[in-house]
Amino acid sequence: MMARSLRVAPEYIEKVKSAPQRHGYPSQQSLATDVGFSLSTVKNFLTGKPVDYLNFVELSKKLGFEWQEIAYKEPQPTNGEPSPFITGAPITQPRYFFGREKELKRLFNLLKRHPLQNAVIIGKKRSGKTSLLHYLKNITTTPAEQLRPEQKSDWLPHPENYQWVFVDLQDARMQRREGLLKCILESLNLQVPTPCDLDRFMDVVSDNLHSPTVILLDEIGVGLQRCPELDDSFWESLRSLATNHTGGNLAFILATPDSPIQLAHNTGHSSPFFNIFGYTAYVGALTQTEARELIASSPIPFTDEDVEWILTQSCCWPLLLQILCREKLFNLEEGENNDNWREEGLQQIKSFTHLLNSELAE
Repeated sequence: MMARSLRVAPEYIEKVKSAPQRHGYPSQQSLATDVGFSLSTVKNFLTGKPVDYLNFVELSKKLGFEWQEIAYKEPQPTNGEPSPFITGAPITQPRYFFGREKELKRLFNLLKRHPLQNAVIIGKKRSGKTSLLHYLKNITTTPAEQLRPEQKSDWLPHPENYQWVFVDLQDARMQRREGLLKCILESLNLQVPTPCDLDRFMDVVSDNLHSPTVILLDEIGVGLQRCPELDDSFWESLRSLATNHTGGNLAFILATPDSPIQLAHNTGHSSPFFNIFGYTAYVGALTQTEARELIASSPIPFTDEDVEWILTQSCCWPLLLQILCREKLFNLEEGENNDNWREEGLQQIKSFTHLLNSELAE
């Protein structure tokens, strides 16, 4: 049986919002008049709110989308329920991300006012930098029913107006200039010129970027160390876009284990682009309160003694918390009434003992 209402998936909202103008509709009202729907229906569709199934299909068709592609689909876990503790990959679903309240408050404060400001996230390897980038990108537009109770998501006054671009510079496709430029334009739903060189990219973005946009660059050190096509002219052009040609609507947030200015110096790059970052978020261990909240998310509660042991052994680093909580939960699910899980947990976190060394200096 077909659902009575559908909504646009969060990752397609920005593309859908910009589609009316591309299809010759100067306003939302003109689109509503053409399809014979109320203005509120059109607004709900364009901002990811539920609309009647038939209206959803009609509006999708009118704007050149396949409705099946852009419709939000409830995640279907492979084993009946999602894993509560994630250890091998970045966390992309906001409900499984914990902590970083101080950093989030500062970062969103830089983005909620005009002009948008740039920031750097610095932290040790496996400290959670990539997960934080994904959280910034997703939290403000994730439906409330997909979040934890009381999880804050109202960081921005009008989140539906923001465009987010995530770039992983470990991806070989992003290590070539043309591939990276195409990725940014496609993510912003802007026309990709032929050829997609730096001059044409600058023209397209300068002429068409009119809403707040945040480009998240993960593993910036890889881009500096391994990518000869990402040379000084490339980085200086990005600086020019952010500072002179987009009306304050463009910001960059970088993630790196080390200072980007120092990385640029060490790799023989000039530093003008890397001098525009006025705030640095240092990603270290979680606070005790944040760590306890993560532990308490277990579907089977842990004893106070086990909670204290996990806090002590992990030093509140999120990855180590996740590993130790995973081992304890597995122990409980298997009905084992022993402390063998502790030995296994300590064995599993050995590969990440660099996190337990001297704290990242702020």
